[in-house]
Amino acid sequence: MAADRGQWGSRLGFILAATGSAVGLGNIWRFPYITGENGGGVFVVVYLACVALVGLPIMMAELFIGRTAQLSPVGAVRSMSAPRSPWMGLGWLSVVAAFIILSFYSVVAGWSMHYVGLSIVGAFKDKTPDEIGAMFDALYANGGLNVLWHILFMVLTIAIVVSGIRKGIELWSRILMPALFGLLLVLLIYAMTTDGFTKGFEYIFGFHADKFDLTSSTLDALGQSFFSLSLGMGALVTYGSYLRRDEGVVSISIIVCSLDTAVALLAALILFPILFTAGLDPDQSVGLAFISLPIAFSQMPGGAVLAPLFFLLLTFAALTSAISLLEVATAYFIDERRWSRAKATLVTGGGILILGIPSALAGGPGIFGDKLKTGTESIWDGGKNWFDVLEYFSNNWMLPLGGLGIAMFVSWRVGNAAREQGFKTGTKLGAMYWGWVQLLRYVVPIGVLLVLLNAIGVFSAGE
Repeated sequence: MAADRGQWGSRLGFILAATGSAVGLGNIWRFPYITGENGGGVFVVVYLACVALVGLPIMMAELFIGRTAQLSPVGAVRSMSAPRSPWMGLGWLSVVAAFIILSFYSVVAGWSMHYVGLSIVGAFKDKTPDEIGAMFDALYANGGLNVLWHILFMVLTIAIVVSGIRKGIELWSRILMPALFGLLLVLLIYAMTTDGFTKGFEYIFGFHADKFDLTSSTLDALGQSFFSLSLGMGALVTYGSYLRRDEGVVSISIIVCSLDTAVALLAALILFPILFTAGLDPDQSVGLAFISLPIAFSQMPGGAVLAPLFFLLLTFAALTSAISLLEVATAYFIDERRWSRAKATLVTGGGILILGIPSALAGGPGIFGDKLKTGTESIWDGGKNWFDVLEYFSNNWMLPLGGLGIAMFVSWRVGNAAREQGFKTGTKLGAMYWGWVQLLRYVVPIGVLLVLLNAIGVFSAGE
């Protein structure tokens, strides 16, 4: 084992780092949108059930693998199966997924950083909604500016990971995660004072059965529960490998899932009151964060202060997730190639930086943008650029397959004695063991299969 692998300095440090890995941009903008779109409170109930029955068991399995093997995904799967085992493909899938996801994720993080600057200089003040919308369109199409922010964000991520587990990832998790929760609290207190808070609360938690479709809404809840926890990309296997062997993974998984869900719910309680106060309707995904909310901030008292706080929140959420993604690739070279942490981080970080440049250029003309969309129009139902293609394959195929592989590996390949001992180590919740195995063997595969079928349009074919 490489001498500089490192280990978490404390349980709290690990919980903050694992929560940071799970909490990402999707918690802040995607969860509020799909909750409101799918019936509010009834969707929240279904989402919580999906977290408990699918997300939580996979998280426990990933941490179990990492802590047991004390290795990154490729080596961990090999050590728990056999040399040259076909199961090693699962480890490779995790490393490749993390590498690809970070390459385009950092571009979106760059948008957040750019909007922090715009907010500070008051760029949204006295702007019409059309002008604010045009600001994002201009940023999306500006390849040079996107490349610059992408590079700056990757350099920041590399600087943290190269410093190691305790002095880098854990130290900054102890700074960034409390700051993130602090920003959420400040924004929540403000949202509670707005005229739109009552309407926003009812929009999120009221049971609007007429907006809940049993098939599509349940699939949305299932997909969100899976992706919001950063499952299937090897991040939690890698983070788990830095745990002491006597550390329990059951209670930690429950805490991380709870904190991740709390962030998503708090984000919804913040965003919708602000939007409704400004008389705006919720918009989808990127538009919610970079168009609708800046419009709202430009129209309300205190918006000049709230806007930079919100985009700083987005940046922190992106950074904590990016750190875990880079660590997956870095840990592979430390474990498998015996590279120093410095060499592994710089090489992998540099490779991801280069791979991310086409995504940064995808909003404009050229081979990675308009030309790629035109050339693939018949395949992609309207066309996708480089950014869209990477996002589609990673979110709809790599992560679900990774999560499915983790569930099958732990429940069917790992020996029962080792699995039971590993689950019950360091916990008073050992009675959950039988149920955990059954969920991994039967419920999780069905859930992931539904996500995959939904990704290829099986459930929308008749529409």
